Amino acid sequence: MSQTRPVYSTEHGRLCPGCGQPINACQCRKGPAPTGDGIVRVRRETGGRGGKTVTTATGFLLDDEQLKQLAAELKRRCGTGGAVKDRVVEIQGDHRELLKAELEKRGFTVKLAGG
Repeated sequence: MSQTRPVYSTEHGRLCPGCGQPINACQCRKGPAPTGDGIVRVRRETGGRGGKTVTTATGFLLDDEQLKQLAAELKRRCGTGGAVKDRVVEIQGDHRELLKAELEKRGFTVKLAGG
């Protein structure tokens, strides 16, 4: 007979496959798993930024540490500053085409979003 763990409890709901604790009390994961369809959407934004243009990329299925590392590499590639806020990579300036080419080279599925 195989050793299996339950994945759902009527008392606690979903259980973590790693530690067997309820998802809310899981000790083996640092944060919620990234969700989405796996398509990275790159768009240009100016609203609420004092007229400054910022290129944003969303939809990465990476953990927080990998996302920060990728953002640092993309900022270096574009030669500009930026940040990661709420799992959204922000790069200063209009770099949609450059980001699209770089992310596709790294194996991501990329769509240009917005106008």
